[in-house]
Amino acid sequence: MLLEGKKLLLTGVLTPQSIAFAVAELAQKEGAEIILTGFGKALALTQRSAKRLSPTPEVLELDVTEPLQHEALARALESRWGSVDGVLHAVGFAPTDALGGKFLSTPWESVQRAFQVSAFSLKELAAAMAPLMVRGGSIVALDFDNSTQAWPLYDWMGVCKAGLESVVRYLARDLGSKNIRINALAAGPLATIAAKGIPGFSKLEEQWSKRAPLSWNAKDSQCLGAVARTAVVMLSDWMPKTTGELIRVDGGYHAMGADLAP
Repeated sequence: MLLEGKKLLLTGVLTPQSIAFAVAELAQKEGAEIILTGFGKALALTQRSAKRLSPTPEVLELDVTEPLQHEALARALESRWGSVDGVLHAVGFAPTDALGGKFLSTPWESVQRAFQVSAFSLKELAAAMAPLMVRGGSIVALDFDNSTQAWPLYDWMGVCKAGLESVVRYLARDLGSKNIRINALAAGPLATIAAKGIPGFSKLEEQWSKRAPLSWNAKDSQCLGAVARTAVVMLSDWMPKTTGELIRVDGGYHAMGADLAP
């Protein structure tokens, strides 16, 4: 099993349709021991979803905007496990006035909130977990590729995701000496709760299905499973010399030029 004996911290599990849930489920099947995080009103959703996993993992509280909670999480994991082998960062949020074509009118307060949750939190989580990754390990950040283009209606979340990719590279620089790898995993559009909060998602989904050479269906469990399998490989020891990278699981959409089909 790819993750036999690994201890993994997984953020972002909300419903069984979420990418993080699919990763959690497969990680357990591959031998990992996992702990989930949640906070606020969404904590109940995480706890409910945790009961659908076997064995049922513990759920610890983590609001990524609260530095003291990162410290408390690190202490809790040290007490329970002593060390951590891998981390999944599956956290992102932007206020409604930072999405949907409001790019020019978005106030700084909303941009600040989006960046703190969606990009800066990766640094905070990595800094808190690094001292526990005594054998090295892997940190995987879920992404939506914004390295070279601007997406319709994605607006400041796109800027934050581009920032996230940069944070990955700088963390790779600073954590490599500890044998900690950190990479981003960019998935194609999937029908998750997070996706429903993006204006115009259905149009993006439709376009993706037409242009991806390997095909793509946001509602297809096979596409979700492909993302989860890639994440599990990234969390395993099978990519020992890959760090600072953006790995795409999108049916090949990113590699295609203009669609000239009638």
